[in-house]
Amino acid sequence: MKTAVILISVFLLFACDQGADSPRGFSLPEGNMEQGYNVFVKYRCQDCHRIAGEKEPENAQYLLAKPIPLGGSSGRIKTYGELVTSIINPSHKLTPRQPASFTSEDGVSLMRVVNDELTVTELIDLVAYLQPKYKVTPYRTSDYRLYQLRIPEKTVE
Repeated sequence: MKTAVILISVFLLFACDQGADSPRGFSLPEGNMEQGYNVFVKYRCQDCHRIAGEKEPENAQYLLAKPIPLGGSSGRIKTYGELVTSIINPSHKLTPRQPASFTSEDGVSLMRVVNDELTVTELIDLVAYLQPKYKVTPYRTSDYRLYQLRIPEKTVE
């Protein structure tokens, strides 16, 4: 029974990675970070986003009450695929728990969809600009001390 469960689990893991809708094999060419910054400015991303760790201009005015941060520390890598998806399909990860200031009344992202304006090269450069803004913070496990088993000493009579 245990072997069957293991085999089914392995099959399901590999099956998820196959098929026409699988992201397996997705790869972008190397982008230009400086051009990516220019794309960020051109499409006015800074109107709603701030880059973690970068100083904001004194006269920064955001369209949202609270700007959405990009970059910063995370427990896992922010992949190219996730960044591309966030740009071309900004509503893909929204949940009812998202702040109302991020979504319209029907739960759709307020982010302007730029798919008909953004070129593939611009997308690649924008992702190249954003990717290094994310830093992976290693997961810290709990520090449980090993319990020492105390064996009572035998008393000599």
